[in-house]
Amino acid sequence: MPLSQSRADIFPENVLMGSTEPIPNQSDREISERLAEERRRLLQLAGLKNPSHFERPRERAFTADERSRVTILFGGLTWKHEKLIQAVFQGSGYRCEALPNPGLRAYHLGKQFGNPGQCNPAYFTVGNLIAYLRGLEESGLRKEEIVDNYVFFTSGSCGPCRFGMYESEYRMALENAGFGGFRVLLFSQNDGIKAKSGEPGLKFTVDFGMGMLNAINLGDVSSEMIHNIRPYESTPGETDRVFAGVMETLSTFLRERQRFEILESTPVWLRERLQRKKKLKDTLNTLGKVREHLYGKDFARVLHDCRERIGQIELDRLRVKPVVKITGEFWAQLTEGDGNFNMFVFLEREGAHVLVDSVGNWITYLMHQAKANARERRGLDAPRPHPAWWQFRTRIHNDLPYRKKRLLLTLGERIWKRQYARVVEGLGSVAHPLPPQDELAELAHPFYHSLARGGEGHLEVGKNVYYTVHHLCHMVLALKPFGCMPSSQSDGVQSAVVSRYPDMIFLPIETAGEGEVNAHSRVQMALGEAKAKAKAEFERCLDTTRLTLEDIRDYVSEHPQLRSPLYHVPRREKVAGVAANFVLHVGDLMTRKAHFAAAER
Repeated sequence: MPLSQSRADIFPENVLMGSTEPIPNQSDREISERLAEERRRLLQLAGLKNPSHFERPRERAFTADERSRVTILFGGLTWKHEKLIQAVFQGSGYRCEALPNPGLRAYHLGKQFGNPGQCNPAYFTVGNLIAYLRGLEESGLRKEEIVDNYVFFTSGSCGPCRFGMYESEYRMALENAGFGGFRVLLFSQNDGIKAKSGEPGLKFTVDFGMGMLNAINLGDVSSEMIHNIRPYESTPGETDRVFAGVMETLSTFLRERQRFEILESTPVWLRERLQRKKKLKDTLNTLGKVREHLYGKDFARVLHDCRERIGQIELDRLRVKPVVKITGEFWAQLTEGDGNFNMFVFLEREGAHVLVDSVGNWITYLMHQAKANARERRGLDAPRPHPAWWQFRTRIHNDLPYRKKRLLLTLGERIWKRQYARVVEGLGSVAHPLPPQDELAELAHPFYHSLARGGEGHLEVGKNVYYTVHHLCHMVLALKPFGCMPSSQSDGVQSAVVSRYPDMIFLPIETAGEGEVNAHSRVQMALGEAKAKAKAEFERCLDTTRLTLEDIRDYVSEHPQLRSPLYHVPRREKVAGVAANFVLHVGDLMTRKAHFAAAER
């Protein structure tokens, strides 16, 4: 406000003096004119004469008629997930390629063409994309052809971290690298569950959606199985060789599986009636597709075939190895390469058993958060707020939207967990079930509010406590990009968590393009403590059996089924190590055999 303009010039005297006399009526036009005049005065005072609001750049749409010639690029997950997801895309009629695993060259390209201060995932992802596009250009394609015939499919979001800026960062880096106009397709995470590309060229059908569910679950379970089996394999490299064939079989099945169509599966008399009733036909067709994807005999058959091949791997479960649970930021805890300092390979080389995390755990967390948010907004979103206590019909009507949303989310969560459990069982029950989200939230809530958003929210704290109190690991390693704000908040809370659970071994590692030697050194120090913990646990369990290690080895050599990865070893309470649980189980078998022999005599 200019000094020459007094308050009386703006506010009527009766308002300044607290008078109760009515203010003269003004028309809407007069009010609008005074507001516009005041807005112009304030803009002029601030030096903003011609303000313009930012608008998201509009890019050329990916249309349905381009599917036959445009290739969809994606990446950022493990090679198992990417191979299976690529098969689903191809089976749905899309041209699709998975980007290679990003290395340091991709990281430096991302930094070269992007803004400073971004997270590692942004640098690695966009740098990897630029490197791939440059390779296409070197092979003879013109940039115009690349921009026309390729699109990039990735995730986006909004929220209290830099993840919400990834899309604009990708576009800016592509522009700086000479690929301006290259299309980036997003599926958005809003409240954890809504996902759409916004482009008609990428259509989410029932077959595509259920195929993605199976692909992600198969990728999750296969990845965990590899890390559960490989540290104990008797023949080095056998696990990787077998699973290379298994992933080829699974991807071929997802690409070529027969799609269910109701009109092809019904007799002629019923087919004619269904053709006249489109809604009924579409509903039955959708239900049939869902049933086929979840419970089809072909799916069960291919899982059985893969399980038989996995069962041929021979294990030595008497190797004492500390179990290291991986948590942290979603991308950093999942990628397998320079993005997390090749941490999984390093841990196994140092003698650890790596317990990796899953995409399914993240998805069920999003659904759990959506339910929690809906519960908190239960009264705010009511169509008729504040009904009297006797207006029962209004109160029920107000509660219906919440009940419907909760029911759908609960159903989706149960379907996902049930299908995940079926995949685990179908492949031999080597992997673990998904952790319960309610318990994770309950364990984390005293330290980190379960409704706090950003990154993995309360999951980092919840998983740390869950895997410690249930004795599922010896050490928790949290991997996150350098400067990740949500993970930094979580790390600050973890000091209180560790003080509450003094036996916990927790180590956070921030990953950047450099600093690998320092990170590995810190992990080695914590891993030494975890190894001592695992060894003491094993010796305690071995002493409990009153047997020698040589006696147990002789018994295992006489019973080849004990060397199969499909052999189920029951887990004992407060025992985390594979070797410790195994000696207790073999000790029970030997004791039982001795009792039977004594009874026969």
